[in-house]
Amino acid sequence: MDFNMFLQIAGVVLGLLYLWLEYKVNVWMWAVGIVMPIVHGILYYNSGLYADAAINVYYIIAGVYGFFCWVIRKPDTQTKHSIPHSIFDSDKRLIPVLIASYAVLHIIIYLLLVNFTNSTVPICDSFTTALSIVALWMLSRKYTEQWLVWLVVDAVTVGLYIYKGIDITAGLYAIYSVIAIAGYIKWKKQSVR
Repeated sequence: MDFNMFLQIAGVVLGLLYLWLEYKVNVWMWAVGIVMPIVHGILYYNSGLYADAAINVYYIIAGVYGFFCWVIRKPDTQTKHSIPHSIFDSDKRLIPVLIASYAVLHIIIYLLLVNFTNSTVPICDSFTTALSIVALWMLSRKYTEQWLVWLVVDAVTVGLYIYKGIDITAGLYAIYSVIAIAGYIKWKKQSVR
């Protein structure tokens, strides 16, 4: 078994564990979310997916941030976010900000890939990376709609990873796509509106 194959298998195991914990709204997903990016980061770098590799540094930092948001959040008496362990529908006023953030990130990442790497897939790589940054921030805030954003990321990633020859990891993202739908339905039923 070559090293990339080992990384793919380890990444799938960690990814399924992470997703199951996320679905269950279990804080330990953040611990897995600190280890898993190391495995995926190396795999993606070896496969020439430089933006996907680089975002894993963000995922490690976001894992620490998410853990603190979910566990050590100070009470906020002014917003619904003071309810500890609750899931929330996104504030509709946030949508333009999230879209603008995505667009700016996509452009910046695309330009970095085109000008500083030999990426063969800069449009798709920057698309999934920028959208993942937005989705992970939404997850840290426990917004139900983060599942829908992940669904888009996951669906595009399946094709991208098949194209790049990392088929086992593509299969993981196909599973992610299905679970994103189930996760959205489950979280929607539990959300504080």
